[in-house]
Formats: sequence, structure tokens, C-alpha cells
Amino acid sequence: MRTIVITGATDGMGKALALHYLAHGEQVIAIGRDSFKGRMLLEEAGKFCAADRVHFFAADLGLIAENRKVIAKIANAFPQVDVLVLCARHFRSTRMETSEGLEDYFASFYLSRFLFSHELLPALERARNPVIINVAGPGDDTGKINWEDLQTTRNYDGLTAMEQCGRAVDLLAVSFVAQHPDVKTRYVLLHPGLVSTSFSGEYSSDVTAQIERMKKAGMSIAEGISPIKTLIDNPPRAPLSAYVRSREISLDHKNFDKADAARLYEITTSILQR
Repeated sequence: MRTIVITGATDGMGKALALHYLAHGEQVIAIGRDSFKGRMLLEEAGKFCAADRVHFFAADLGLIAENRKVIAKIANAFPQVDVLVLCARHFRSTRMETSEGLEDYFASFYLSRFLFSHELLPALERARNPVIINVAGPGDDTGKINWEDLQTTRNYDGLTAMEQCGRAVDLLAVSFVAQHPDVKTRYVLLHPGLVSTSFSGEYSSDVTAQIERMKKAGMSIAEGISPIKTLIDNPPRAPLSAYVRSREISLDHKNFDKADAARLYEITTSILQR
């Protein structure tokens, strides 16, 4: 029985993955911001699996302290983690700062994934064939890193912030491998394509209309999680790989620049040490 940690596990693809692996006899640790949705997940899972195989932790992943608190809880209760799936995201059309003084989307989408990747690594390294699946946007040429304004303090636009975080996550994967060259944990970036998932967030009216069009055009959640399941069950051998659905893409691209990855790593560690 594998232990699978999933962030963003109470909605959309994260929830579908959690239920799939519970149905197949695995142990799942689900993380989400909404306690009510967490209870609904536990109730649904309880209809077909033992209660000791499904666990829910409520956490606002926009807060560094809450990320570290839940990571510590997981590490203490489950010393070995086989799979980490990073699915959580919560879109905001309007800029919001957290109580820790960080832009919420940057914190919840990028910093949270950084923290889980690095700080859950000891538990992952105890597994036989550990893998991190970071569900993001590799292969997407939109967006760029604004080094002078990583937290979009000027002229905030939700879509621009989302695209910048997508590129930051690409660089996170590159710096993770550079910082941990001798680990057996495989790091996989995955772009699932356009999926009619939950699209958790707070949207302006124009973005809401765009989201509804995307949902209509997107594939089903079952189709969306298919390549994720394949990569969980058969992790690539390379330390780092990136996929657009089932198609592996080259890492020889500006989005995976090693110097940029090192630069962002240094900035990120500085932010986290404040």
C-alpha cells in the first residue's frame, strides 16, 4: 500500500485522484482549504474504503506557517510518503495580500509547492520509488518572470499572475533537482491540458464568463487525470521530466533555464526566511 499526498484534493482533479487511489487500495492524505469539502470527501470515501486509509488536513496554502504546520503533521504521522501530487490552486481576479504580507496567488500556487517539494523530501526518500507530480503548465509559452515584481504589486491582473506563477513552478522543478542531485525522488511537471475541473477561485464577471467557456470546451476530469495516473504508477527514470498530457517535452527551453532557476531559488529562500 502506497501513501499518496495530494494538495487541492477536495475539488476537481485532486479529488478524483484521491478517490481513484483509495478505490485501488492506497492510503491517501488529502489537503484542502475547505473543511466542509474535506468532510464530504471523507464521507464519500468512507462508503467504499476503511477510515484509516483516508486522511484530511485543512490548510490555507497561501500561508507559509500553515504549509509548514501541515507538512510537519504529515511527516510525523506518515514517515514514508510514496507520491506527492501538487494540484492546489486558487485563482484571484483581484490582488490580495495574506496575513503574512505576501500576494496570495504567488504564495498559494508557487511558495506552497516549493515548501512541499523540499520539506516533504525526507519522507519521500524513504519510499522505494518516490515521485513528485507537479500539475502546472510546462510547455506553455505564455507568461514570464517579472524579476522586479514577483508578487505583482503593480497593475495586478489575475491571468498575468497565474502565468508568471506557472513559469516560476517550471523553475522550481529545475532548482529542486539542482539542490538535490543525489536523491531517488523523481520530479515530474505535468500540463494536463484543458480540463473541465472545478477552477477554484474568486473571479471577476468577465473572467467568470471565460472560465465557463473553458469548462464547456475542456475534457472530462476522468480524461484529465489519466496522464497523472500513468506517471504516478510508472514514474519516469529521469530526475526531472515535463509532459503535456502524455507527450514528454524537451527541457532545452528558456522556461527551464538553470541560471534563472538558481536566481529564483535564492529569492524564494530569502522570502521564506523572513
